[in-house]
Amino acid sequence: MKLVATAFLATATVVYLLARWQESAGAGAWAGYVRAAAEAGMVGALADWFAVTALFRRPLGLPIPHTAIIPTRKDVLGASLGDFVGSNFLSEGVVRDKLRRAEIAGRLGAWVAKPANAERVTSELATVLRGAVAVLRDEDVQAVIEHAVLKRLIAQPWGPPLGKLLGEVLADGAHHKLVDLICDRAYDWVRDNHATVMRVVTERSPAWSPRFVDELVADKVYTEVLGFAWAVKTDTQHPMRLAVDRFLAEFAHDLQYDPATMERAEQVKHRLLAHHEVQNVLDSIWSRAKQMLLDAAEDPSSELRRRVRDGLMSLGSRLVADASMRAKLDGWLEGAAAYVVDTYRAEITTLITDTVERWDAEETSRKIELQVGRDLQFIRINGTVVGALAGLLIYTCTQLFF
Repeated sequence: MKLVATAFLATATVVYLLARWQESAGAGAWAGYVRAAAEAGMVGALADWFAVTALFRRPLGLPIPHTAIIPTRKDVLGASLGDFVGSNFLSEGVVRDKLRRAEIAGRLGAWVAKPANAERVTSELATVLRGAVAVLRDEDVQAVIEHAVLKRLIAQPWGPPLGKLLGEVLADGAHHKLVDLICDRAYDWVRDNHATVMRVVTERSPAWSPRFVDELVADKVYTEVLGFAWAVKTDTQHPMRLAVDRFLAEFAHDLQYDPATMERAEQVKHRLLAHHEVQNVLDSIWSRAKQMLLDAAEDPSSELRRRVRDGLMSLGSRLVADASMRAKLDGWLEGAAAYVVDTYRAEITTLITDTVERWDAEETSRKIELQVGRDLQFIRINGTVVGALAGLLIYTCTQLFF
């Protein structure tokens, strides 16, 4: 393109010389018109060549002021570009308007509602999960678990929260099912262990007591115990059941307010947590959880991945069908983007200015010239053509009016 633009200048020069020669040789008036047009075309071509060249370098190597603008003012141009981007592209109004017109929630919902896309997202999430789990060191995670779980369990008193929980269970009557189960099992045991009851009674009878008497007593005891167990099982208002309710209520109250009971609860807590089986469980929590996560993430048919996939599809369908949900999600996205551009606008535009500052001046000038130089050469061509037409018009007007 430089050669083409230079060819236009050379053509105008040759035409000017030929026209001037014809004028000197006594040619007609037409020679003056051609000479004026060619002369103006030369001026336009040279002027635009100077303007285009001055952007990237000093014309003819001469230290003319306000030339080689890009190499000498690179940093200023980078700062101006950063300010321009920050003011016109990273403003809250522009970002909100763009996101609002993009309708991200609706598009995202329609996309993720498709099974293939939901599977793709699930697969990517599984990859991220595997990477995150692999990066974590077991000893670090174990230390966090011990600090977050064990120390908190030790520091937190158990009595009051257990007492409060037990009180709520008693108030709701949820413990009655457990009491019913115990009573059922107790009755079933007594019913199925007649021989055991008989043996216990006979073994504890005096040695001088006749055997048939022992058997009569044992049978009577068994009948009474079985009847008692049946009564407790079938009568929800049996005194035994009511006594259990009273005991549990008092125990729940003592766990919250009785210092002696609370202290015993703390002793039980320390003995429990110090037990080697509990320590082994705490030590193996992360290793087991890690292996479970890795296995679930690796297996496409695992329950975890299936639930994530179904959840994504369900979320996508809801976003498509529920306008209020879409509006809410779009509002969250707009708010988050607005916060980012308002808070970190300077840091984002600094990326532009710092990058431009690190560029070599000559290399920057060359890259920009390669990107826009073709269009700039058209300026030189247009300067030649427009200059010639303007010169012809001026010369024509001069001949007509003077």
